[in-house]
Amino acid sequence: MNFKKLALAAAFAGALGLANQSAQSEELSVATFVPPSHETVTKALAWFEKELTERSNGEITIKLYAAGQLGAGPTQQYKRVVEGVADITFGIAASTPTLFPKTMLAILPGKAVDGPDSTERMWTVFDSHMADEWSDVKVLAVANPAGGIIIATKDVSTIEGMKGAKIVPWASMTTPVMKGMGAVPVQMDPTEHYTALSTGTIDGAISSINNIMPPWNLDEVADYAIVNTPATFNPVFYVMNKERYEGLSAEHRAIIDEISGLPFSRELARAFHEADVEALKWKDEKIASGELRVKWIVASEEERAKMEAAAAAGMAEIYADYAARGINNAQEIYEALNK
Repeated sequence: MNFKKLALAAAFAGALGLANQSAQSEELSVATFVPPSHETVTKALAWFEKELTERSNGEITIKLYAAGQLGAGPTQQYKRVVEGVADITFGIAASTPTLFPKTMLAILPGKAVDGPDSTERMWTVFDSHMADEWSDVKVLAVANPAGGIIIATKDVSTIEGMKGAKIVPWASMTTPVMKGMGAVPVQMDPTEHYTALSTGTIDGAISSINNIMPPWNLDEVADYAIVNTPATFNPVFYVMNKERYEGLSAEHRAIIDEISGLPFSRELARAFHEADVEALKWKDEKIASGELRVKWIVASEEERAKMEAAAAAGMAEIYADYAARGINNAQEIYEALNK
């Protein structure tokens, strides 16, 4: 037996094993509370997965845990990724607003006309004003889908109709704005809107237009769908456990860096926006066939102007609240978002 050859072969195999280890495949777990059919999965996350796979030659893959498999609801998603329950999570920043007070300023009505517009505006100030709030994670995407519809059981298309209506805003910080319009803000997770509308716990909710369609089906439990009211927004995120990210190879981190931030955020905002466009087409088809369950109302420009004036009047209270919490540049950030 040639022991020298065996030793050389063993050494070669060991070296090859080390080489393979340095280029090992990485599977990243992704947790989300939404169903796998949701646009944040089928469009935005699908784009991210495709980019990861192609740029890494298949070395980076993801495994999806949808519909709350690793924990239900949006509220704990950020905590779960910080604690490593999943490598990546999708969540709603407004579910934990005290963690992201400066990011929350992107929620307020202003010059942004839709989600993609608001997302672009947010990223012009993200690094300078908001990034420090996200230092516990690797930010993959923060996007700002629009709350372009009020889905309701009563007609709140006028300031008069708003008076006393229990309406769920997209974030608690818009409470002064909602109160200024005469409404009674009620805080609630989006996953609870369907039941709350059906039981009369609330009179309405600000929502993405596409939530009248499956899988949310809010048209089943409402009587009115109202558009052309001042749009508010709702920062949503995909974030990654920081230690997991830092534990990747330099090559794999570089791939994630290339597609994170604004590129992935644009895709996330586009996913919501395109779903809204599809919902408007669906609505037109339902109206034409007489099958739309809700009355579609476009608020008049006169009433919208009244609502915008009421919203603007609430800003002073919001700035004062920020100052009381030690954030003295809230107005500066808001104005930068709305140049």
